[in-house]
Amino acid sequence: MHVEMSALIEMTTQKEIALEQLIHAIEIGVLGAYNQSNESKRHARAVLDRQSGEISILVPEFNELGEKIGDVVDMPAGFSRIATSTARQIIKLKMRETNDASIVGEFTGNVGDVISGVVAQGRDPKMIHVNLGRTEGRIPPQEQVPGEIYNHGDRIKCFVVEVKQGLKGPEIMLSRSHPALVKQLFAFEVPEINDRIVEIMAVAREAGHRSKVAVKSHRAGVSPKGSLIGPMGSRARAVMDELHGEKIDIVDWSDDPGIFVGHALAPAKVISVEITDLAGRCAKVVVPDYQLSLAIGRDGQNARLAARLTGWRIDIHPDNPIM
Repeated sequence: MHVEMSALIEMTTQKEIALEQLIHAIEIGVLGAYNQSNESKRHARAVLDRQSGEISILVPEFNELGEKIGDVVDMPAGFSRIATSTARQIIKLKMRETNDASIVGEFTGNVGDVISGVVAQGRDPKMIHVNLGRTEGRIPPQEQVPGEIYNHGDRIKCFVVEVKQGLKGPEIMLSRSHPALVKQLFAFEVPEINDRIVEIMAVAREAGHRSKVAVKSHRAGVSPKGSLIGPMGSRARAVMDELHGEKIDIVDWSDDPGIFVGHALAPAKVISVEITDLAGRCAKVVVPDYQLSLAIGRDGQNARLAARLTGWRIDIHPDNPIM
């Protein structure tokens, strides 16, 4: 039973694995294989010689008084082949564990960010696999956008939701429907966000249909909405193209809840906003009659997104209600 020590040392150096830990794992594995044989003896131990690479099974020898007087090598027939195979399996397992830990460590730093990958073929048609280079990420059904088609070979951007070590290797959960995907895509397009001149304060999203983004400026004279829209609408259009045409409303943030609720109902015009319950975060909004359907939106979508964006319950009324 032999292990090439020079190759083992080189391997552990390249992969940054502790040599003694790997040797200890090999010894434990070989001993386990020995103990499963029919000819195993009690109190045996496996020892890997650090110089020669030889693996030996040592069994203690006792005198008539029960005192240990030394060790004898026990080599059952055919066990040399089993031990060599076991050592190779353990080395491969440790290498894979180290590689998996490296991947998990690398992608853990990407949680909360957007990464780019290529759609790959998977066995489960409901689970979208994305090739990220060193490993694959997955977009589960609940993180996919209804109506969005993911073709093999397409390059897409995804939000990294979670990274963990699974039973079969690293598990990287990605999302195309997360509201933060919109925020991070704007960060790619808008230099003012990275320079902290402009900040996205809140995002509400119904993936595949519409998003609302509240933004504020930290520098006088800089238009937060204009920064996100960009010259000729180029920045907002780039984000919408990545989201396959999803509509995006960009509104001004305000610390005044009344003003913010009014802005959040854009593109509808608001006549007045009354805070009816500050503790319960309820507001009454009055809009022109002809703007009522726009303020509510199709199937209530505009009002619903405005409520999510602001965190307020919004009660919308026309200025001339029909009696």
